[in-house]
Amino acid sequence: MVDTSSIKEHAEVIGADGVHVGTVDHVQGDRLKLTKKDSGQGSHEGHHHYISNGLIAAVEGDGSTVRLSANADVAVTFEEEENSQQV
Repeated sequence: MVDTSSIKEHAEVIGADGVHVGTVDHVQGDRLKLTKKDSGQGSHEGHHHYISNGLIAAVEGDGSTVRLSANADVAVTFEEEENSQQV
């Protein structure tokens, strides 16, 4: 498990392939809360999504980049709503 205490607000979240997944709003328990601006389209637009800390492979630099263990196209399938349901 990666130490999430160094993750900064507005850190970029990228997949293992280097593709942008989202932007950290803040760490909330065992999940990263992503900003609304990266919430997607349609019914997913305009609200926060969450990524489980279990998907974090590394916190890079000074905490400004979070690299996930899955490629971006796979990681987004693991995003959760506030009530812990996958989207």
